[in-house]
Amino acid sequence: MSDISNTPEKPQIASAQCADAQLLRLLAVDQEDLEILSAHMQDALVRVGDIAFVPGAHRFALLAARFDWCACMEAGRCERARTGLHFDYVKHVSRSGFEQHDPEVLLNVLSIAFEEKDAPAGIVVINFSAGAALRLEVECLEAHMRDLGDRWQAKATPAHPVEDQQAG
Repeated sequence: MSDISNTPEKPQIASAQCADAQLLRLLAVDQEDLEILSAHMQDALVRVGDIAFVPGAHRFALLAARFDWCACMEAGRCERARTGLHFDYVKHVSRSGFEQHDPEVLLNVLSIAFEEKDAPAGIVVINFSAGAALRLEVECLEAHMRDLGDRWQAKATPAHPVEDQQAG
C-alpha cells in the first residue's frame, strides 16, 4: 500500500459543504471534523486486503471505494471514488467481526467515531455493516482522507432499510 499522505498540497479541514466534492480532501483533528469525514465515508466499500497497520510508523491506512453522496444528491450522479484514509499516532489496532485471511472480503463502512479517553488520546472506531469493526487506540486524533482520482458509476445507490423491531 502506498503512502497516501505524501502530497504537496495542504488538506482542508473537514467542511459540511458538498460543493466541489469531485476530488475531496479532508483533515479531521477533532470529533466534529471526524463526524463530517465519517459522513463522506458512509457506504464506502473496503477490501480486507486494502487495510494496513504499520506499527513502526504509528499509521493505520485503508483504501476504499467511497460512494459520493454529494454528487448523488446534488447532481444525480451515483459514483464511487477511489479514496485513501489514514490515521496517524496509532498505538494499537484490533478488529472484530471479520478475519484477515481472505483479502477479497468487502466491508461496508457505516460510521467512524472518536471517544476521547485521556485527552488528547482516545479510541477511533470504524463500524462496518454486519457487526464488523476496527478499533484504533490513538495518541491524538489526526485523520486524512483523500480521493485519489479514479471515479466510476456506482452499480446501485446504497440503501439502509429500517427493520420494525415491534413487528412479530
